[in-house]
Amino acid sequence: MSDWTDHPADHRAGQDPRPVPRSSPRVPPPSTRTAPLPGMPSPAAPGRYDGGSSHVRGGRGSRNPRRRAGRGRRYLRTAAVLSSLLLLGGAGTYVWADTRLNQEVDLGALGARVPAGEGTTYLVVGSDSREGLSEQDRKDLNTGSAEGRRTDSVILLHTGANGATMLSLPRDSWVTLPSYVDPGTGRSHRAAPDKLNAAFSLGGPDLLVRTVERNTGVRVDHYAEIGFAGFVGVVDAVGGVDLCLDKAVRDEDSGADLPAGCQTLDGAEALAFVRQRKQEAQGDLGRTRNQQRFLAALARKAATPSTLADPSKSFPTLDAGLDTLIVDEGTELPDLMGLFEALRKATGGGGRRLNVPVADPDLRTSKGSAVKWDDRRARALFDALREDRPPG
Repeated sequence: MSDWTDHPADHRAGQDPRPVPRSSPRVPPPSTRTAPLPGMPSPAAPGRYDGGSSHVRGGRGSRNPRRRAGRGRRYLRTAAVLSSLLLLGGAGTYVWADTRLNQEVDLGALGARVPAGEGTTYLVVGSDSREGLSEQDRKDLNTGSAEGRRTDSVILLHTGANGATMLSLPRDSWVTLPSYVDPGTGRSHRAAPDKLNAAFSLGGPDLLVRTVERNTGVRVDHYAEIGFAGFVGVVDAVGGVDLCLDKAVRDEDSGADLPAGCQTLDGAEALAFVRQRKQEAQGDLGRTRNQQRFLAALARKAATPSTLADPSKSFPTLDAGLDTLIVDEGTELPDLMGLFEALRKATGGGGRRLNVPVADPDLRTSKGSAVKWDDRRARALFDALREDRPPG
């Protein structure tokens, strides 16, 4: 995909692309700026290019009139969330949950970004972080012992006046990584083509957000990431997720060993199912479809009255979800509730679950097999998300 950052909205200092441990002080690294690759076309994306302040709460830049117009709706949503939590366990529950949020991603310090669009867009990432897993857990869940974090799923979740859309971006997508500075060596790296997953492994959430924005032209308003332990905990907390399989699923790498037919998957089985791709005819694309299908089933289960009204399920679900959840500094509980509501809508009958249009699912590159997007169709889809129009 060609560069989308021809008209940078900000010139703020960059940030160490690796996540900073909560116990360590945040030290700003040298400034970075995205630049187009030599010889690559850089068409100006249609839509608004107004200097683009972030939608995150407390973000810098010019004020957005739509934020003021939507402030009343935000207060109402906050009131609804607070009321629900009061019913479940008192105001202390809200305070407890709010203080548990790990807001370690600063979207306001990413430097040059694409302008803000209409509606709200979340970047939802499932990472292979093993934080919170014991050695026995890692063995039981077939996660291996690799340290660090890589993406297992990357999803743009958009919500606005025209409903909700869940758009999966294969982690092997062949994209252009923006320039960045390696915090370990101080070495500067120029913009270069690579797999989408490389952005996360090389620079964590910061570089991943910049990469997604550069290659899609869609502004990320909120970031949310959950690791293996949190995923397993949420599934187990709701009592498992019901899923019907047309054929048996067996994958030695992920540990999946599921018979054909309808069944209830526990956390470990669910993790193995969404990670497997070896028996999928379309590899990474098949895996993204399985992930969307499972998230739809999980959203249905989590939204049932029996789950919401049962503190023995609702509290553990909230606790497990917050356990390995990482969000941006502007995300608070009302924003998370907005994400969950968008997920429920996108996976329901009135929502849309899409994969990015692909021209070649097995593109041969210097980094191995990759997924090449269909530029024309992908651009049309990204334009629709940015302008809050129904895709297609």
